[in-house]
Amino acid sequence: MTKRGKATARRAGTRSTGKARRFALVAAATAALAGFSAAPSPAATHGAAHTERAWADCRNGYVGLTYDDGPNPGSTQALLNALRAGGAKATFFIWGQHADQYPDLLRAEQTAGMWIANHTTSHPHLTQIGEPAAYNEIAGAQNTVKRITGQTPTLFRPPYGETNAQVKADEARLGLTEVLWSVDSQDWNGAGTQQIVQAAATMRAGSIILMHDGGYQTTVAAVPQILSGLAARGLCPGRITAGAGGGAVVTAP
Repeated sequence: MTKRGKATARRAGTRSTGKARRFALVAAATAALAGFSAAPSPAATHGAAHTERAWADCRNGYVGLTYDDGPNPGSTQALLNALRAGGAKATFFIWGQHADQYPDLLRAEQTAGMWIANHTTSHPHLTQIGEPAAYNEIAGAQNTVKRITGQTPTLFRPPYGETNAQVKADEARLGLTEVLWSVDSQDWNGAGTQQIVQAAATMRAGSIILMHDGGYQTTVAAVPQILSGLAARGLCPGRITAGAGGGAVVTAP
């Protein structure tokens, strides 16, 4: 074979490998959804570890996948299964009262390697309830998550994205970084699976998408397509953390 022929063959092989990896990612995540109510088997866990290698191509950066309002018996385990099958991690913003109701689901998120964050105790309009009520809402959720998981959250999302100087001061007192979003999936507003996937397709490096662990099967069904879309564009699910200026940024996991 000529040098030109060998080079062409190598390029073709590289493209085939990339396609195969993306296909494996979609297939594994879809398989997880087919049986999302069941706990992952050792074989499924092995498959998740295998598909994780597909995220080696992060040439275009990282995005933050976030789910608010859980844990929820109608969606938490399904989301975990789909994310793990795709080798992806996400940040779950915890509603404290729900964590008290379903502590095992919160622990399942922790066991799955997801990042656990604060979303207040009862999901109020923080900017309307005054002090010390607003502070107590945030501090209460901190205590709940720590009691159940042994971990203290470092990220906080105010309900409805409503914040002001006092809320930010409360966050600072508790050592929390405020996390809003740049893309709204509208799953809370009745968006269908394809609409959620289309919203995710607008993400770029550093984007954070708002989704919900609220029992929405449309959100669960969107996971495999969101992950395959990110992989096709050289984007990877990343970790949200505090940046140099104190704001939230997305980095490698």
